[in-house]
Amino acid sequence: MNGQITVSPEEINRLYERLNKEAEAGGYHLNPDVEFTRDLVKGLLTNEKRYGYWACPCRLASGRKEDDLDIICPCDYRDPDLTDWDACYCALYVSGAALHGEKKVGPIPERRPPPEQRKKTASAAVGRSTASLPLPVWRCKVCGYLCARESPPEVCPICKAKKERFERFM
Repeated sequence: MNGQITVSPEEINRLYERLNKEAEAGGYHLNPDVEFTRDLVKGLLTNEKRYGYWACPCRLASGRKEDDLDIICPCDYRDPDLTDWDACYCALYVSGAALHGEKKVGPIPERRPPPEQRKKTASAAVGRSTASLPLPVWRCKVCGYLCARESPPEVCPICKAKKERFERFM
């Protein structure tokens, strides 16, 4: 045994189909470049076998789940990246505009803070009241779904209402 992690084509196919179905049901889209996307899915499966969780295949995981919670797919940065760049950092997920060829996906800047800053942010968040959240909370006026992020999602993952149906909640 050479210690190399192997992922079968069947495993890749199963997870690709599952992720695609879940993405579309949630108002998200996988990258339409199927070969590229399957390579990312293979990376997720490799990281799951290596670490026990789906660490983003385009980032360096620590191997400690509690340190990598923000980069477990779908990562904490997916939605803001989709809003700002029409794709997430690894380009597994793309916006509707990118899916339909209306926008071209280019390099996505890394928004994950360095480890020292992540530790400071995590320790500062302990005991914080909801009034001092670092992000606004958005409410879907159709179903009541709540999310904390810079801007509302493109589509509500619950009822599929469009972005304009969200209001600032807090």
